[in-house]
Amino acid sequence: MNNTHYIIIGAIVLALGFFLFSGKSSEQNPTVKTKATTQNAPSNFAAKTDAQGPISITVTPLSLNKDLSEWKFNVAFTTHSGSLDQDPMKVVTLVDDKGIAYLPTRWEGAGPGGHHREGTLVFNAVNPAPTSVHLQIKEVGGIPERMFIWELK
Repeated sequence: MNNTHYIIIGAIVLALGFFLFSGKSSEQNPTVKTKATTQNAPSNFAAKTDAQGPISITVTPLSLNKDLSEWKFNVAFTTHSGSLDQDPMKVVTLVDDKGIAYLPTRWEGAGPGGHHREGTLVFNAVNPAPTSVHLQIKEVGGIPERMFIWELK
């Protein structure tokens, strides 16, 4: 019983040390944290998830700034049955507020297969900047169309 008591106390001390250390390290460099948050996931561009059918898809805009030459979206596919073999370059389209469709220029992420697949889908920036964009994903997991919409202005 004495050893169990020391093990529990040790685990508590380690957990407290971890939380104190991890909180302190993020406070030491707030500029880097703020910069990364601003560039990678603006607060008005929240992640959106569509969990229809056997495949769940979560999309997060990483950069939709009108001053950039590329717009990037993090796309995560998850399934618990089957394999994720679809090609994001062929099933995803960016559509502006005028209905003009744009194809991705590249996929920076995991290759086909498995139950979890994630990466960055890159498009040329839309100029002039639209008031909204739709990321349209067709024919994934037996769902004809999924639409992820963000207001830009």
